[in-house]
Amino acid sequence: MTFTAENILLIGSVLLFVSIVVSKTGYKFGVPTLLLFLVVGMVFGTDGIGLQFNDTGEAQFIGMVALSIILFSGGMDTKYKEIKPIIFPGIVLSTLGVLFTALLTGLFIFFISDMSWTNIHLPLTTSLLLAATMSSTDSASVFAILRSQKMNLKENLRPMLELESGSNDPMAFMLTIVLIQFIESTGMGPGTIALSFLTQFVVGGVVGYLLGKFLIYIINKIDIGNSSLYPILVVSFIFFTFSITDALKGNGYLAVYIAGMLVGNNKIVYRKEIASFMDGFSWLFQIIMFLTLGLLVNPHELLSIAPAAILIGVFMIVIGRPVSVFLCLTPFRKISLKAKHFVSWVGLRGAVPIIFATYPVMHNVPGANVIFNIVFFITILSLVIQGTSISFVANLLHLSTPLDDDSNQFGIELPEELNTHLFEVTVNDNMLRHGKTLKEVNTPQGTLVMLIKRDDQFLIPNGSLTLHVDDLLLLISEQDKTMTEQAALKAKMEMMEDDPE
Repeated sequence: MTFTAENILLIGSVLLFVSIVVSKTGYKFGVPTLLLFLVVGMVFGTDGIGLQFNDTGEAQFIGMVALSIILFSGGMDTKYKEIKPIIFPGIVLSTLGVLFTALLTGLFIFFISDMSWTNIHLPLTTSLLLAATMSSTDSASVFAILRSQKMNLKENLRPMLELESGSNDPMAFMLTIVLIQFIESTGMGPGTIALSFLTQFVVGGVVGYLLGKFLIYIINKIDIGNSSLYPILVVSFIFFTFSITDALKGNGYLAVYIAGMLVGNNKIVYRKEIASFMDGFSWLFQIIMFLTLGLLVNPHELLSIAPAAILIGVFMIVIGRPVSVFLCLTPFRKISLKAKHFVSWVGLRGAVPIIFATYPVMHNVPGANVIFNIVFFITILSLVIQGTSISFVANLLHLSTPLDDDSNQFGIELPEELNTHLFEVTVNDNMLRHGKTLKEVNTPQGTLVMLIKRDDQFLIPNGSLTLHVDDLLLLISEQDKTMTEQAALKAKMEMMEDDPE
């Protein structure tokens, strides 16, 4: 069965439905959703139910669009205040870490090439190209597992890994493109290579920053008249940012990530609508991208390269990634040894390496099909071995902590320009020691009770309302307080000290 204009909606809707249902089941058992999406694609593909999809160009285009959306959305979720303490180690991991991983793994691939039992025959440049395509990490599925098991990480590891995963794709992409150009041109000078890297970094960074600032200005100044159109405006800017950066020989993935960070860390109107739309949109494109890649591969072709792929994958997990991490983090003495071990283990490969592996195929690089199949096999291997053991390793190294539930059970969000902070407090016996009505509860100065939740009912607060133990109060206070002051205010509210100041 092939995709046609008549059946594409039917087939697409079935694939999306099956993927979401299967991912929900796997989510409960700590199985990475990416792995499940890939498996669904493989099951419906050529060697499974029989859907015919073998257009590498279309797969690459879908991947490019999806990565632009995903990186921008990831940038919006990256908060300056969280990454500020770990910005330098995060950047080193996302640049030098990718370079070291590609170099070490490439040399190992070249070393095992031409051995009879490996069944691969790759020269040094192609070996390095293969390593470069899978030198970046994918931590999105890692945090999905941690969230499903209500787990957080100590020592600022969570924002560090988020920063690395969000910013290391551009480096891997640049390595991939430069090596393809090197192979096609039968050699490039060091100066040309250095200039290509510099151009992509500088142009990508500058364009991303300028267009990110411009997008913030447009969102806040233009009056579209319909809040539903603002997310669409943002999507148009994402594609424009990627395209114009690429046309200027810069790195489009870096540009959209930086633009996303700027938008996510500045005040904008209709933030809730934009954030909700981007979250759902990025999930849609993740599913489409993973399904597409699963359909693209022919599982029977993976058997011939399995011995070499297993060896390369184990090398990356046990030697390549750990050595690179320890080399990069050695100057940062505040990062503990166990934290470095954990970062070494979270070298999870995802959809990005598979997308990058389509570039050698499109450029007709000798051995491109071998590269694609090995990358696909190692991605599955990494997801199975590392993806299913993240929480176990975190507990083993005593780096896990319970995940704070910051969700707003009232579903209320206020505009940022009001400069206010919402938080929730559960009524306890200590709060009612001076009386059970709301007017007898000594709330801290500058704090008001907005709404009360009792079981499944929502109550409008007034002074004569009688409070019950376990009632949930939604309070509003001034925003110009640090997170520590806000936490202290909540604790003081629960203790109900006589001096709220």
